[in-house]
Amino acid sequence: MSQKIHSIHYPFGIDEGFGRLLEEPDYAEHVEQMIKQILFTNPGERINRPDFGCGLMRMVFAPNSDVSANLTQVMITQSLQRWIGTLIDVIDVKATAVNEKLEVSIVYILKARQERRYLNLEVTI
Repeated sequence: MSQKIHSIHYPFGIDEGFGRLLEEPDYAEHVEQMIKQILFTNPGERINRPDFGCGLMRMVFAPNSDVSANLTQVMITQSLQRWIGTLIDVIDVKATAVNEKLEVSIVYILKARQERRYLNLEVTI
């Protein structure tokens, strides 16, 4: 059962039908959007929270190797635990260097629902 919430959609947008901020009514989607914000925000981008973010996009310029992939796994795990550890339990993070791509898989539990969720991303290097 999905409980309706009112949160700003990420990425930011305007609801053209109503002319107001686009909202995300689904809790699980809201948490997934928060995860993406953490992953794709570089530390230093937010003025009032300069240490917020993981900086996954910086890995685009790093050598694509197993060492970089392992560093990415640690970086993602620590960032998620720090910023939304009250909302999710991080079960597993895998980062794999495949040719010119960095494949990231995250398994987590939504604490409010005790629901296992998966997020798979591909960063082109």
